[in-house]
Amino acid sequence: MVSGKKQLAQRIVYQTFSNIKAKGQDPVKTFEKALENITPKMEVRPRRVGGASYMVPMEVRGLRRQSLAILWLIWAARSKSAKEISPIPKNKPLIIAKLTEEILDAANGTGKAVSKKEEMHRIAEANKAFAHFRW
Repeated sequence: MVSGKKQLAQRIVYQTFSNIKAKGQDPVKTFEKALENITPKMEVRPRRVGGASYMVPMEVRGLRRQSLAILWLIWAARSKSAKEISPIPKNKPLIIAKLTEEILDAANGTGKAVSKKEEMHRIAEANKAFAHFRW
């Protein structure tokens, strides 16, 4: 939702779900599978200890997991170029096609949003030595 335009956001999501249904998949199950593949389990947060700042890996709490997953899904859909979309539908907003492609990619375990999650997990794994600063 941009600038509080809730009806437009709803229309985009409903149209995206109808596009997924037209491709022969259940839209709700596909969306849930996509969110499951995007949802992060670990993140790094900065902690200042003795004048130095350490990136400490921490577990992501419940509601933040879901909000991060949805934010990454929207970010990945917006960052897609028009050339990446297979057939561009006529007289339809481009964001609907982009969001459809990104949800389908995320459900299959590919796409920018999934790579964002993997990158965050990789950073958390690399900073595992600073886990004892967690409190």
